[in-house]
Amino acid sequence: MKPALNQWTTKRWTVAEAVDGCVRHGLEAIGLWRQEVAAQGLAESVRLVRDAGLRVSSLCRGGFLTSGSKEALDDNLRAIDEAAELGAACLVMVVGGLPGIPAGQAPSEGFSRDLAGARAQVAEALSVLAPYAGERGVRLALEPLHPMYCADRAVLSTLGQALDLASPYPSSQVGVVVDTFHVWWDPSVYEQIARAGERIASYQVCDFLQPLPSDVLLGRGMMGDGVIDFAPLTKAVLEAGYTGDIEVEIFNADVWAAEPDTVMATMKERFAALVA
Repeated sequence: MKPALNQWTTKRWTVAEAVDGCVRHGLEAIGLWRQEVAAQGLAESVRLVRDAGLRVSSLCRGGFLTSGSKEALDDNLRAIDEAAELGAACLVMVVGGLPGIPAGQAPSEGFSRDLAGARAQVAEALSVLAPYAGERGVRLALEPLHPMYCADRAVLSTLGQALDLASPYPSSQVGVVVDTFHVWWDPSVYEQIARAGERIASYQVCDFLQPLPSDVLLGRGMMGDGVIDFAPLTKAVLEAGYTGDIEVEIFNADVWAAEPDTVMATMKERFAALVA
């Protein structure tokens, strides 16, 4: 097993710089982010990845479907088209929090507390997006997020919830993300990983820091800097039949401030010692 670089781990790098970094450090796959692809240009990003001989392990991200707006749906249709152009293994879907609560911000006036209704909005949007993705050979990957993000980022908090939402669709259309930061705490995680089987579309790793920083979005650490036991999670994912790339995805101010080549070297060392 080798790590794949999720581009956000080396946030300072453009697509071109991240692709070059993967080649120099001997990585075979990269997870890209839509805003960085847009900045580089979609066609140029496609060329860079293909010329480098890399796989696109994921495109981040689609989702934020809980508003029920046409704008959100249209943006996700565009994201599917982008994933198809890039040949991405999946389009990661962060489904959105309660309507009226922007990610990382205070609730707006008149926000909704209807959690069940928000989840119903996600299901309704999937009924449109999943067939569209299937027609274009793109796999949607529902990502459950740690419950502390339920209000503003993802009303899916467990792998079981994500699997329930994916179940009406072929696994080639809708899968799930197993992200160690988000699922390590769940007492049913091993049961749900086994249940997921071929629906596992992406396996992402990073550590869960203790204590968390004031901005909990940045509480993802380099493997070995937090509390997660990676070996049994990796074993469970592999035993479930996953054969795809394993992305290292870290949101952390200190990691982002560090020299990206140093981050890459540390990432490879920690991956070999703790994940693989």
